[in-house]
Amino acid sequence: MQLTQEQKNIINSHGDLKINAVAGSGKTTTLIEYARKRAKKNEKLLYLAFNSSVKKYAREKFLSEGMKNVRVETAHSLAFDSVVKRSNYTIGNGLGTSQVRDALSLNSNSRDRNAVYILANHIKKFVSYYCNSTKEKVQELDYSSVVSDPVARAFVKTYYEQIEYGTRLLLTKMLKAEVDITHDFYLKMFQLKEPYLKYDYILFDEGQDASPAMLDVFLNQKSTRVIVGDTHQQIYGWRYAINSLENVEGFEEMSLGTSFRLDSEMARLAMSVLKWKENFTSYRENLITGLGHRKELKTRAVIARTNLRLLVKAISLVTGFSGINKIYFEGNLNSYIFAGEGASLYDVLNLSTGNLHLIRDELIGRMKGIDELKEYAEQSEETELLMLIDIVEEYGKELPRLIKLLKERHLPDSERHKADMIFSTVHRCKGMEYDEVTLEKDFISEEAIKKAIRKEGIKNIDAAGLSEEINLLYVAITRTKSRLKIPEELLSPDLREDLLSSEKHFLIPAREAPGRYSPGINKSILFKKPASSNIRWTPEMDAELEKRVCKNVPMKFIAEYFGATRKAVRKRLGELDLYGKYDLDAERY
Repeated sequence: MQLTQEQKNIINSHGDLKINAVAGSGKTTTLIEYARKRAKKNEKLLYLAFNSSVKKYAREKFLSEGMKNVRVETAHSLAFDSVVKRSNYTIGNGLGTSQVRDALSLNSNSRDRNAVYILANHIKKFVSYYCNSTKEKVQELDYSSVVSDPVARAFVKTYYEQIEYGTRLLLTKMLKAEVDITHDFYLKMFQLKEPYLKYDYILFDEGQDASPAMLDVFLNQKSTRVIVGDTHQQIYGWRYAINSLENVEGFEEMSLGTSFRLDSEMARLAMSVLKWKENFTSYRENLITGLGHRKELKTRAVIARTNLRLLVKAISLVTGFSGINKIYFEGNLNSYIFAGEGASLYDVLNLSTGNLHLIRDELIGRMKGIDELKEYAEQSEETELLMLIDIVEEYGKELPRLIKLLKERHLPDSERHKADMIFSTVHRCKGMEYDEVTLEKDFISEEAIKKAIRKEGIKNIDAAGLSEEINLLYVAITRTKSRLKIPEELLSPDLREDLLSSEKHFLIPAREAPGRYSPGINKSILFKKPASSNIRWTPEMDAELEKRVCKNVPMKFIAEYFGATRKAVRKRLGELDLYGKYDLDAERY
């Protein structure tokens, strides 16, 4: 294997080290080569992977190379062995709001009948915030500081004492094994034990997404410590992760600035997006040298920021004249139609249509209607639930048929490589790469950043939140190996001009991308953008319109495809005399 000079410098280094590695720079491979050199001296190494999939890959790699003195774990698997094994703890699938209410016997004296559920929801989140922190006591934390939504923050301010007390009580019940514990809980117990890990070297991969608790365990070891990651791929702030590379002091700094995935043009695009941070914070330019080269287009992917936008796109493609027959969703399709607590699109739909007897989720089942559910979701800052509500409001009773169609065309994991199109949010495709990537329009743009700064003022801007929004776009862009299709509104005018002459990038005009959503600033809630009633129809558009009518595509999706109002489409159907030609169903058109 041919190593770069940067990689050689890291492999031959001594002492504690932090490595900032750009996308596609072979950081995991570098750590493996670093370990290989030290394995020859029979020194003991611990390799900490960020998740189970990376753990599996690294373990197989080390074993295949005969490096039996390298132990591969995640922070959670270490904690599990220390805290959960040989204990009477039971790990649940995650605390639901109703479970917290029951465990704490919460009762509301408020006139708001949902207050007790909102209270339970914030207690659950405060538990997670504490478990990911380095603090010993709950009272040392200010939970309200991590609540960004104004409506939710107002509720927290009113009921803070009850939320804090409930958090302490629930943690005590977990400690006594009176209720199921969470994965974050046993990691916290591990961190509080101040464990000593008997290794000569500890290598921490994907360090930019570590929680404060994970980082604390790593930093308190006497081993030679190496942490590697990309400061601009930190996208888990909503899980209370911190950018560990920026919080590690006293380590020698090295970098991996050569990307084997991106070519020079793609690297320049990625760097230009990162420079948007100069608008609101001090920013040290990240230099990326792109050595990738164009490859055969075998894998194609659509990447969106949110579940909502991704489902809108998938539904539009499989119901339209797109040739997309076999699809695959990273992380399984079901994960896109269920909220974190188990509430499903079907539950929200049944609430909106009044079929209350079909609702399985207890919390949704007690709501009077969709407006009350939306109020609960806003006050508890449940962004996933708000997205489910948006999808139901968009598609209504057609939703079960559309989801069934997606499931019929969805391939099993073993046949992922056969998919005509792979669909993924940024969080689920982290660490993945594709030959061609199409980005959706729900990412932030520099224009939106500047507009927010003008409106709110630089002092009132959430710099960390905006940085993470930019990181999301950067991660999405850097998933491609050969071709990128990007909405033109995401780019500044000079970049648009440059990309127009490129064979590897394609700008997506507004009317070519289905859906009518644009992103909010530092929020997961999306706002609808009005469709146009002034469409300049071309012969190509007329032909496409007739194709979709022939395929019996519903008016909703036809209008979305052309970025037009339904009235404008109906007018064109009349002008082309397609009503008479195809005897169109009046309910669909």
